[in-house]
Amino acid sequence: MRYHDIRGSLGAVPRWVRCVVVAAAGALVLAACSGGNAATGGGSNGGGSTPTAKASGPVQVALILKTFTNPYFVSMQNSAQADAAKLGVKLTVSAGSSDGDTTTQINAIDNAIAGGYQGIIITPNGNAVNPALDQAKSHGLLVIALDTVPTPPSTADLTYATNNFQAGQLIGQYTAKALNGKPADIAMLDLFNNQVVSVDIARDHGFLTGMGIPVGSQGLNGAEPKSGTYKGQLGGTGTYKIACQLPTQGAVPGGQTAMEQCLSKDPNINVVYAINEPAAEGAGEALKAAHKTGVTVAAIDGGCAVIPYLQNGEVTATSAQFPGTMAADGVNAIYTLAKTGKKPAATPGLGYFNTGTKLFTNTPVSGVPSGTATQLTSVCWKA
Repeated sequence: MRYHDIRGSLGAVPRWVRCVVVAAAGALVLAACSGGNAATGGGSNGGGSTPTAKASGPVQVALILKTFTNPYFVSMQNSAQADAAKLGVKLTVSAGSSDGDTTTQINAIDNAIAGGYQGIIITPNGNAVNPALDQAKSHGLLVIALDTVPTPPSTADLTYATNNFQAGQLIGQYTAKALNGKPADIAMLDLFNNQVVSVDIARDHGFLTGMGIPVGSQGLNGAEPKSGTYKGQLGGTGTYKIACQLPTQGAVPGGQTAMEQCLSKDPNINVVYAINEPAAEGAGEALKAAHKTGVTVAAIDGGCAVIPYLQNGEVTATSAQFPGTMAADGVNAIYTLAKTGKKPAATPGLGYFNTGTKLFTNTPVSGVPSGTATQLTSVCWKA
């Protein structure tokens, strides 16, 4: 996920609300008076989301985002609206105004229940929304989470998300192979250092695993051995040391500040792992100011904004994820259920549906599948 302004936990969100209602006001009022939803043919199904009846009228879906200011979530909105328009789905979009705004999301969930909607698609801001989502499921709404599996996972009927561990693993495999046996002097630019967030751990540990470095603890960042031998999963073996490990809040200023501190501690850093592209872009600014070249800067996101950095070499490689696909898949799942009674299913072996990730770089290495910055242009996400 691409974060430009994070003030709280990764699951948090803004406290203002802007609603885009892709439906006539009269139709929404009519739905609110219906007393049930078309997916179930009635109001509550007595617990659990097991709708089977087919909708005879328009399918209504609520998309509840974290924020409208983050391009990552705006891309979800754009894709969901495009897919809804194709299918004839009446889509209501809402979001908060600051990280941590669960109140706005709860209000939007309540409105969807009262309006007799068939489903909710949500990027949860925190566990405070869970009781409201449970209530939605008890009324027969299909609840789909995007981007991050909620805690507990059963809060949503299904999550559409990137395998963040795999995304980190791809850039780790690439980095080890690109080093070609050279010693790795590594800067780890994480999201936080004062809280445990699943996406932060998954990406960090994926990178280390791809590099062939033990993670130390499955539940924490920073527990890996600080020096030793890396043995890349796709090739590349040599010595390594972790020169620094600092938080960035997933933002450009945080990435730049963290990189400046790392370079002051160890000016010989030649590998940078960044939690996301803004952090990597900030690190690139610091490296450029220090006249450092030949540093592998690896990140995760797949936003269109990274393309110039891939082209000029300030970011070496990125693992792209596809938030628009997540949102469009969510709209399709609710529509299909409402019209056919067929429920969506998780990817076999996972507790969620994996929407995929792919490595992009303008400096490919043999044995590591990747696309170019030009190819990323056709699949990247933007506001």
